[in-house]
Amino acid sequence: MGSVYDFTVKDRDGSEKSLKDYEGKVLLIVNTATGCGFTPHYDPMEAMYKELKDKGFEILDFPCNQFAGQAPESDDKINEFCTMKFGTEFPRFAKIEVNGDGAIPLFEYLATEKPFAGFGKGIKNAALEKFANANNKKYGDKAYIKWNFTKFLIDRKGNVIARFEPTDDMEVVKKAVIEAL
Repeated sequence: MGSVYDFTVKDRDGSEKSLKDYEGKVLLIVNTATGCGFTPHYDPMEAMYKELKDKGFEILDFPCNQFAGQAPESDDKINEFCTMKFGTEFPRFAKIEVNGDGAIPLFEYLATEKPFAGFGKGIKNAALEKFANANNKKYGDKAYIKWNFTKFLIDRKGNVIARFEPTDDMEVVKKAVIEAL
């Protein structure tokens, strides 16, 4: 695969959606969960989306229940939660797996283009790393994503240019998005 535009994913209604439809835009692709401690990331993500979408920016939201069962709801309930609680307007796709044999090819690709480099320093980051490692043991070498709200920044040509862990400050993410625009 040469770029993210080579992938097709499932929309919330189950239909196939080509990422080629987003060609020429800067993308932030993120795996999410409604019951995660990082769920408040929806607020700065939506604010960034509203501010930058007219400049060619899209956020692609992929709910995932592989991390401590933090997204058990149906696709419709997840969407309802996100739109009602956080006012999100960016595209949300069908719930996926990001690790193991059931991982969708898009996330395998993203994670091999920009592998995990750590959660950063500090007690909270060390605690998350310990918890994530315990959770991801069952996936072995197919533990591509370490936790919810891992974000991949894609340039206008479909190249993966950055990976942000959930512990990364959203202002850092926004700055990188603006630079990519």
